[in-house]
Amino acid sequence: MDRNKLLNEIFDSDELGLLNIKPSSSPVRNEDERLVASFSEINLFYERNNREPEYEEDDVFELQLYSRLKSIRENSIKSEMLKEHDIYGLLNNSSKPITSLEDIFNDDSLGLLNDDDTGLFDLKNVQKFKDRESTDFVARRRPCKDFHLFESKFKEVQSDIKNGKRTIVDFKIDNLREGTYYIHNGVLFFVEKIEITKKDHYKEDGTRVREDGRTRCIFENGTESNMLKRSVEKILYVNGKVVSHNKERSNEEFLEKFSDVNEEDQAAGHIYILRSKSEKQEIKEINNLFKIGFSKSSVEERIKNANQEPTYLMADVRIVMAYQCYNMNPQKLEQLLHGFFGKSCLNIDVFDKNGNRHTPREWFIAPLNVIEEAIQYIIAGSIIHYRYDEVNEEIIEK
Repeated sequence: MDRNKLLNEIFDSDELGLLNIKPSSSPVRNEDERLVASFSEINLFYERNNREPEYEEDDVFELQLYSRLKSIRENSIKSEMLKEHDIYGLLNNSSKPITSLEDIFNDDSLGLLNDDDTGLFDLKNVQKFKDRESTDFVARRRPCKDFHLFESKFKEVQSDIKNGKRTIVDFKIDNLREGTYYIHNGVLFFVEKIEITKKDHYKEDGTRVREDGRTRCIFENGTESNMLKRSVEKILYVNGKVVSHNKERSNEEFLEKFSDVNEEDQAAGHIYILRSKSEKQEIKEINNLFKIGFSKSSVEERIKNANQEPTYLMADVRIVMAYQCYNMNPQKLEQLLHGFFGKSCLNIDVFDKNGNRHTPREWFIAPLNVIEEAIQYIIAGSIIHYRYDEVNEEIIEK
């Protein structure tokens, strides 16, 4: 039998069109499509502004596009892939390969190699804010006269990073803090002081004025800068990192704050951590289940009727740890802890002796050492830099 004739008969007799199958298209973009989409945003910016994105201090979105375009230009593979989409010639930066020291000096378009005392954070060819006072100036790095007070700390931080006691994470905008170490272009520096001179507010015409002020940044090479806070943030956002605090040192500071108490201090109550003695299987089998609570009276007095109260899962409890708090708001500390571990909150219904259903909200699934670490970060005021990873049961930087 003629094979082609047979196939034609089969397809001709497919009255329901069961053989007309179209390949499905995946809604998920591949890497090449994402690259094209990201470049399309740059093209759209050019269409709207009739210029390519620039290093603009007051516009985070434009700053992102500027950084993205710069990265694409420096990557010959990406530039070649986007050639047909480069309708405005944005990738035609006519750069030539650098093969000698002379090429390096000739290619110094930003003037970084000029011997004019220009600092790391000095910005050139950047349009200044229109409302910036004429007396304002571009901060320059200069020798730090009291560097001997910081030198040993820089060595300690470098050692901590090497030994894994500190971690390095990406910088996020509006996240500059006093007493924290940062890295820009491989250079470690310390934000020793931030003097806010301009609060975040809105003008009568609705224009937002962001918080700003002078900083004192100490660099590990013995120099310092008093650049504006927002300028430092912008530079770090483009190419900067944050160095986390030493966890062991944070523990020591926490203990000092709780133990350094005199007769003039006022007791505010107790923060406690409890473990359930419940014999119910669904509770016993949960590892790292703790209750975090607050009591104005002694913890022993507070839990004496635990087996009759739904908040204690209608069972006796064991005191794991208790902190007597002075000169602070322990309720606020409790709220912060509950919010921090919110995603790991125990979700279980408990019935009291009258059969009424309750859902306790103060039991959390987290290792004890992690709960202690969170308390320390809250006391130190640095908890905003961290979040709880409930999957791996650890605190990580945001």
